[in-house]
Amino acid sequence: MRIAVTGSIATDHLMTYPGRFADQFLEGHLDRVSLSFLADRLDIRDGGVGANIAVGLGRLGLRPLLAGAVGLDSTDWLRRLAAEGVDTGLVHVSATAYTARFVCTTDAEQNQIASFYTGAMAEARRISLAPAAREGLDLVVVAPNDPEAMRRHTEECRGLGLDFAADPSQQLARLDREEARHLVDGARFLFTNEYEAELLQHRTGWTAREILTRVGTWITTLGARGVTLARAGEEPVLTVPAVPADHAQDPTGVGDAFRAGFLAGVAWQWPCERSARLGCALATVVLESVGTQEYELNADDVTARIERAYGPQAAAEVRLRLKEAL
Repeated sequence: MRIAVTGSIATDHLMTYPGRFADQFLEGHLDRVSLSFLADRLDIRDGGVGANIAVGLGRLGLRPLLAGAVGLDSTDWLRRLAAEGVDTGLVHVSATAYTARFVCTTDAEQNQIASFYTGAMAEARRISLAPAAREGLDLVVVAPNDPEAMRRHTEECRGLGLDFAADPSQQLARLDREEARHLVDGARFLFTNEYEAELLQHRTGWTAREILTRVGTWITTLGARGVTLARAGEEPVLTVPAVPADHAQDPTGVGDAFRAGFLAGVAWQWPCERSARLGCALATVVLESVGTQEYELNADDVTARIERAYGPQAAAEVRLRLKEAL
């Protein structure tokens, strides 16, 4: 199965604040916030939603095609992505801008406040999926990116008859009603977290039931409570518990790792529940590291995590495939 991932490629600046953000917000004064948090740690890492998902798929042996934009500082980026098994044939290199920047501060309770500088990502709208589609694509992931690029790639999927996974997440705040509806309608998979699920309903004006009639499977991540998998007409909603973490380090990139694991399961034609279990295991591996791509995958470790969380039968179902992939 050939998967294309369209989405952001960015350099992450990850800071750690030892206190609680909530303690600094004053009731009745939230309309004029002016705060500075003194961070005691800074890590600079490769990131970006599209790159994170693609790297995860590459480490699982799937050689995904990444469609995104990088900047003047791209030489090392392209080399590192290729080394991870990512096909960079559709990565656009800007002649004038630098690669996007993600600046994020995480507090002691794993809450985050972040900003994103677009940079070269604004040029992702120039990328066309048509050349890759002629060579064969089975699924396109439309992850957070330049909003116009997301619109273009979704429209191309419809025009080319390609299955797509809608992952609007961080860009929902930038979308109006018609834009949000456009990115979701007809998706084979829809990814959101719990907050984004509510925001998506607000943005589209559709109820959860109405959204489900327009997508195949709606996957909602719930943090430490796992994920839900919902399909129109299927009750109850299936809940897959999270894989417990031994020592949480940084939640940045956890959702991207889940997506990589889940989509790998889809590529291997696994049932959605089994795919979600693998996604939850990868999410926990990333949670226990700093940086979105600094983790290492080991077949025995991932299988053991799945066995602890879901039992020996669940581990037996994934063991051979993970041995082959890793």
